[in-house]
Amino acid sequence: MSSQESVAAVPLAVRANVERERRRAATRRRQLFYLALLGLALLAPLAIYPVFLMKLLCFALFACAFNLLLGYAGLLSFGHAAFFACGGYITGHMLSTYSGLSTELGILAGTLASTLLGLIFGLLAIRRQGIYFAMITLALAQMVFFVFVQAPFTGGENGLQGVPRGHLFGLIDMRNNLALYYVVLAVFVFGFAVIQRTIHSPYGQVLKAIRENEPRAVSLGYNVDAHKLLAFVISSALAGLAGATKTVVFQLASLTDAHWHMSGEVILMTLLGGVGTLLGPLVGATVVVTLQSSLSNGPLGEWVHVILGMIFVLCVLLFRSGIVGWLERLVKRNFK
Repeated sequence: MSSQESVAAVPLAVRANVERERRRAATRRRQLFYLALLGLALLAPLAIYPVFLMKLLCFALFACAFNLLLGYAGLLSFGHAAFFACGGYITGHMLSTYSGLSTELGILAGTLASTLLGLIFGLLAIRRQGIYFAMITLALAQMVFFVFVQAPFTGGENGLQGVPRGHLFGLIDMRNNLALYYVVLAVFVFGFAVIQRTIHSPYGQVLKAIRENEPRAVSLGYNVDAHKLLAFVISSALAGLAGATKTVVFQLASLTDAHWHMSGEVILMTLLGGVGTLLGPLVGATVVVTLQSSLSNGPLGEWVHVILGMIFVLCVLLFRSGIVGWLERLVKRNFK
């Protein structure tokens, strides 16, 4: 190597080291931020009603699961309520029918059932794109809804009521709301960690490439359908885990969880918080669940959906990338 090439290589090496240090610092800041959020979550039941927090965590996990599909694979599903309800119904049926069954096995059964249902949905719908994919998932979800209406084990329009919470690992009594809250928090952290690891893995990078330019991903030799199917199954499994956990919390599995309105709500949560951001679904679920809880107990109870619709329209007009996306852009622009 000549002396001129050596001199030119030094700045390149320096820039590479600076970039590595910048990435490490960003990773450390992100980890500290997540630890701070976890600390707040651990202390939250001391100030806020635990059942409300558990509802919030269940819907936040549901929204995070949906965001994995829409935000990172670019697939809009109008039928995710089917997986949410499937996990809830199977868990409720198992815990109600088999009295000696522990809580974690009931939740696992519901999650596995949603995973299998997601695989079936994915094999039928994944070869379509855009609005055709969305309409197929909606049609399949409506079929599942009518199955839940007619199936004897679901309780029909009355749903499954009085589902026993049981004991976790045969030791922890889930009838204690505080103990159950920390179990639900652990479930949410597990689901969030799965999504975070998936997104930052090489597989997650391929998903982003498919979302941005699917024909190019095909030309590079990736099996696009297989990657999208896996994302669909992971999203379905986590949605089922959220539904199963919600059934244990409220001791109820109902048709409300399977209705297409529920699919609309999770889309609203994700878009409101920020599609394609890790914390966006959590923020969106917090806003929607808090507003629903606050408004339903007041004089505007009948106008909940209208008010949520107006807020959604305003956020789309003012924050096109969602609340978290807008905040991220604000921070990058002012605190580089």
